[in-house]
Amino acid sequence: MRPGKPRRRGDTESPDHLNARGASVRYSGPVLYRLYQPDDFAALYALEELCFHPPHRFSRATMRRLIAQPQAATWIAEDHAQIRGFAIVEWTLDTAEPSAYIQTIEVLAQARGQGVGEELMRHIERSACAAGAAVIWLHVDARNDPAIRLYQRSGYQAHGRRADYYGQGTEALIFAKALQQEPSPTSI
Repeated sequence: MRPGKPRRRGDTESPDHLNARGASVRYSGPVLYRLYQPDDFAALYALEELCFHPPHRFSRATMRRLIAQPQAATWIAEDHAQIRGFAIVEWTLDTAEPSAYIQTIEVLAQARGQGVGEELMRHIERSACAAGAAVIWLHVDARNDPAIRLYQRSGYQAHGRRADYYGQGTEALIFAKALQQEPSPTSI
């Protein structure tokens, strides 16, 4: 998923529950899945620093820009008030085929293999779909086998490669998935 041009943020996801701040929240087992709140930035960026090293780490300014974009969503996975992971998806609707791009999915090392990444994928896919995106895509380091398996299990198909995307000699695989638009209540 790195590097890439920052796209945009928004929160058009319809909530299952609303917390005291009016933010969308979803529960899946002991982990809470909710949309980003400004108070989350320090913990979110601390996870960024654990998951990525320069030159592949987003700067604080870039991360703030990604989160603040009007046509994107940032989902948080939280357990006992601690961020266990997050994901950022952006979309563009002004093309022939409206699409979404997964900027990042990051999960704390101790929380990997417990379904957190998979659940974050479902949330960002729903956000992109609700915004009108027909397809969602991403880049992944060709050597990141756990991430590649996650994407394949989630229905993503390989759509090519990009040489030197992660630096000299490190290629990216490009994965994409068609999003199923849910019928609106008025069209049933």
